[in-house]
Amino acid sequence: QVQLVESGGGLVQAGDSLSLSCAASARALKNYSTGWFRQAPGKERLFVAAISRTGGISYADSVKGRFTISRDNAKNTVYLQMNSLKPEDTAFYYCAASVNAFRTTAQAMGLIYSYWGQGTQVTVSS
Repeated sequence: QVQLVESGGGLVQAGDSLSLSCAASARALKNYSTGWFRQAPGKERLFVAAISRTGGISYADSVKGRFTISRDNAKNTVYLQMNSLKPEDTAFYYCAASVNAFRTTAQAMGLIYSYWGQGTQVTVSS
């Protein structure tokens, strides 16, 4: 069992930046691939970004160039730095972990993520 706790969400203006954190109970988070997903009410969950346990990083086209995913192994925490936020980024953001690795974005999106956090709300006003 791996417990994930997200934090850092909030209400910001379009164009602002926000950093999300996902703290894991696992002592070796680097052994897991970790992804960020987002979901708006009544809509399906969408892939945002992921970092593979083998080092690869993938982003959804909608956030590439604006968002950056990173991992601090010492703190057992994965981060999502979000810049140039847009109203369409508004959603509940979840982090998730998988024991599997990926090389491509398609693989990152299709991984079986066995562990999920409860999420944190990000609201971007226009």
